[in-house]
Amino acid sequence: MSAEATNPATAGPAVPPVPQALTASAAPAAPAAPRRKARPRIDLRRLGRAALLGSATRDKLPDAIGHVVEAHRAHYPDADIEPLRRAYVLAESSHRGQMRKSGEPYITHPLAVTLILAELGAETTTLTASLLHDTVEDTDVTLEQVREQFGEEVRYLVDGVTKLEKVDYGAAAEPETFRKMLVATGNDVRVMSIKLADRLHNMRTLGVMRPEKQARIAKVTRDVLIPLAERLGVQALKTELEDLVFAVLHPEEYARTRDLIAKNAARPGDPLAEVAEEVRGVLREADIPAEVLIRPRHFVSVHRVARKRGRLRGTDFGRLLVLVNEDADCYAVLGELHTCLTPVVSEFKDFIAVPKFNLYQSLHTAVARPDGQMVEVLIRTHQMHKVAEAGVVALGNPYAPAPESGASDAPAHDASPAEGERVDPTRPGWLSRLLDWQRAAPDPDHFWSTLREDLAQDREITVFRPDGGTLGLPEGATCVDAAYAQYGEDAHACIGARVNGRLATLSTVLRDGDTVQLLMGQDPASEPSREWLDHAHTPAARIAIQRWLATHPGGGTGDDAGAAGPGDRDSVPARATAARDGGTAAHAREATAATPADAPRPRRADVLADRPGAAVRLAGCCTPVPPDEITGFAVRGGVVTVHRAECAAVARMKSLGRAEIGVRWGDTAECRVTLIAESFGRPHLLADLTEAIALAGAEIVSATVEPPSQQRVRHTYTLQLPDASHLPALMRAMRDVPGVYDVGRAQHQPPAS
Repeated sequence: MSAEATNPATAGPAVPPVPQALTASAAPAAPAAPRRKARPRIDLRRLGRAALLGSATRDKLPDAIGHVVEAHRAHYPDADIEPLRRAYVLAESSHRGQMRKSGEPYITHPLAVTLILAELGAETTTLTASLLHDTVEDTDVTLEQVREQFGEEVRYLVDGVTKLEKVDYGAAAEPETFRKMLVATGNDVRVMSIKLADRLHNMRTLGVMRPEKQARIAKVTRDVLIPLAERLGVQALKTELEDLVFAVLHPEEYARTRDLIAKNAARPGDPLAEVAEEVRGVLREADIPAEVLIRPRHFVSVHRVARKRGRLRGTDFGRLLVLVNEDADCYAVLGELHTCLTPVVSEFKDFIAVPKFNLYQSLHTAVARPDGQMVEVLIRTHQMHKVAEAGVVALGNPYAPAPESGASDAPAHDASPAEGERVDPTRPGWLSRLLDWQRAAPDPDHFWSTLREDLAQDREITVFRPDGGTLGLPEGATCVDAAYAQYGEDAHACIGARVNGRLATLSTVLRDGDTVQLLMGQDPASEPSREWLDHAHTPAARIAIQRWLATHPGGGTGDDAGAAGPGDRDSVPARATAARDGGTAAHAREATAATPADAPRPRRADVLADRPGAAVRLAGCCTPVPPDEITGFAVRGGVVTVHRAECAAVARMKSLGRAEIGVRWGDTAECRVTLIAESFGRPHLLADLTEAIALAGAEIVSATVEPPSQQRVRHTYTLQLPDASHLPALMRAMRDVPGVYDVGRAQHQPPAS
């Protein structure tokens, strides 16, 4: 969308040839349809003359858009082209007299952008808006005029790609324009389709720009628009943009890569062609109708392979593409190749059963030649290939009702999974996350830097919630990121997580397919730890934590033993008696205060032993209480120790030959028990636990809190209960304290003999 874009014939760095030109052949029709020949790149100067001199009468199609109409009708044979005619007439008359720096009439730019989209299979509304995409920005045409003549959809698309004025926004104009465009894309992905095609044509014609401006535009393209093209699945645009950026930013490496490709093309014999013919023979014998094509790698792909493998061999310059009619045929082809050729098992990936987040579907495999060369093979249906090349552009208008039979805008290809069924790409997970965090980044510089960082995370995983819902997260995301993705700023109260049913720290890195249950506290004083920033991978999580910390100076560190967040281990004492200050410390001192000398000793539950006159003592390792099943053993001094029947010490005693002594509970129900509480760290946890114990009617005899480990805190309480029957209710009350995930009876291991 820049009048400064220039023609590659003028001065400036060479624009790389595009190995896979954006022609209608890039998205092949169903096999039954005759195959179209690839058209050469359009001569923009000739189009410019046609734009000025060609027929533009009211009832006749202007000559200049003949190529656009031809490409459009290859996908939509019965499309109504009247909106295109009217849009061209308005755009040509509005831009008349405006010239590009290359000397071409400006109308050649919207024509070229529209042709790119037409060849990708964009529907009529998108093409209409593409012809008009610069009129509001660069001419006297208003959005209201666009709406009156072409409808609200076209007006919205044109508005979405219209730049904000530098006179109003200054240096913030570019980031704020992208923010506006992304918000518009959140409602209609066709906005970004037009922007990507617009940038591609400007990159193709970048030659006469000053070198520093070329570099600036190329860097923005690399950091923002190429990742967006990848996420929207528009590989045909993404790969050419990558090559154009490569030529501008790394001219020497680009020249070396070009030489490698040229030398390989000059070699006698083509191993890829040999393997392709062998694959065709295998599939013919298996009676599987398929088209086997050689798909050359683009410049950046060859460069990456060269850096990875060092010396390149003939099969490294391309891949085989096998196109079939049905999903089941993909797996049939795979089976034949793995049966008749030598598969490279480590190269197999199934993106049909598990599509990529950008709608991409294909089977990837590789076979080995006898000389050791490896040939990569892509297997997909014709419809999958169309979506792989054109991404969201291939889905047409996701907001239109399912087309009826014979509808004028129905695609020529009949390869969709189900008639009238569309994937709705309007709010993919990554776009929803981006739109969420951008609202919290009012500073344009912060937004711009965070946007680039976010888009650099080009792989996505899906994790499942216990309720069956899913969360889309970038690769490398942690439980912290999952918490903020699910709960927004309410995630400040997150106290832990279970990953695949097992307790996990908030710093745990999630993997694709994990099930994540986030444990949320109820304490209004809950706060995020500063150290969560070290584990936050997504902008949404980082921005939320940073904003909370900015409004709570000195916060985010916890204030007691139970408040241990990640990394707070050194600040927590080993025992609760050393708690630092405040109400929590008072509770800790109360919990461990020694019993006064004149205080009555607490009663224990009565136990009767089958050894008259023997002293009976409840074992400290398992602290049995009524109605536990118990057994006894005689120890030195004639004392009988009583253990729970399942206590680990019982087996050890028996192995040492100690004789069991029969024991049973008496009538007294009062008892003493030791409980272990496992919790996540959070503020005021110790105070809440001791309060819950007191409300349950138990007396704390002693308590210890171990130093936190991996955000987990272990509390040990010895409690006196007036009635052993109260124990289950007490344990439930302790488990109900936010942050506590388990409470159990002490089960100390006996010392080794």
